[in-house]
Amino acid sequence: MEEKKTAQRTAKKRTRKKKNQSWLHRHSLGVMIAIIAFFVVIGSVLAFAFIPYGGSDNDSDWVYIPSTSTPSAVKDSLKANLGSSMGTRVYMLWKLMGGSAEKSQGAYKVNLGQTALNISRRIATGRQTPVNVTFNGTRTMEQLSNRIASQLQCSPQEFLDACAEILPESGFSRQNFPAAFIPDSYEFYWSASPRNVVKRLLDYRNRFWNDERRTKAKTLGLTPAEVATVASIVEEETAKRDERPLVARLYLNRLKKGIKLQADPTVKFASGDFTLRRITGKHLAIESPYNTYKVKGLPPGPIRVPAGSTLDAVLNAPNHDYIYMCAKEDFSGYHNFAKDYPTHQANARRYQAELNRRNIH
Repeated sequence: MEEKKTAQRTAKKRTRKKKNQSWLHRHSLGVMIAIIAFFVVIGSVLAFAFIPYGGSDNDSDWVYIPSTSTPSAVKDSLKANLGSSMGTRVYMLWKLMGGSAEKSQGAYKVNLGQTALNISRRIATGRQTPVNVTFNGTRTMEQLSNRIASQLQCSPQEFLDACAEILPESGFSRQNFPAAFIPDSYEFYWSASPRNVVKRLLDYRNRFWNDERRTKAKTLGLTPAEVATVASIVEEETAKRDERPLVARLYLNRLKKGIKLQADPTVKFASGDFTLRRITGKHLAIESPYNTYKVKGLPPGPIRVPAGSTLDAVLNAPNHDYIYMCAKEDFSGYHNFAKDYPTHQANARRYQAELNRRNIH
């Protein structure tokens, strides 16, 4: 009887053990599946966030997010500039990070190999890439404003409005606004306000005009703005940098002697036609304070935004006695200089003859 009970207890233990083993097996399998699923999810997330940007045909691309953008517009911009797949990936991560169009406005340079996570984090936190702003060869404030606006978020009118608000406070008349700027390469954030842009450009100009340069200008009897006006005429007269100091001294000589400048570039500016290749009597007759064949002394302001090197060419112009100049008849871009009118007339006749021969009107 006792043996029978012992056998029953042993059978029950075996049954419980099998049940426990079955339970452990089932749950171990479930845990294993959960762990695998977890790592699959983690792997997918990592793959989603850390896939590098493959780029287009360039080593880098730019993403621009205007201040007026909506989240939908942000997505469209990302897809348009980074490709549909990467753009969508960056947008989703950007949204998960709480990105807002207002905070993210700006320009972002995206290089090859950058991950979607890195790109989205930069945009979500508004860590813009500075853009290079350059301008040269601009003759009018309208041209300058268009050049600036083409490289930044602001509009041409917003830039002009900022100039009208800030520059008079620094002593610039509207005609002298071009003298407030010096062509160079500047770094700005694309979303920089027009006021900040004007202030920084003006600050650079003021630092250029240090005590040494101001003393040289005073020695010439000119203000910095008047030096800029002379320099603007010099730049329009010759594209040859090595000739600019000579041309500068010629106009300084005329100013000192009280002779009209008679500078053809000022006539072009007065006419508003910068394509003129030949100045004729009808152009010389234009009534304008910028027509230096009509008015004595300097025009009211620069006829272009002159480079710093040309300002220095005026300030450091070598002494000579020339008061006449005429383009060389070989069309090399250089000029024949003269101290007296008969020599100048001879130079002019040769040039006019070549114009006629080439049928240039």
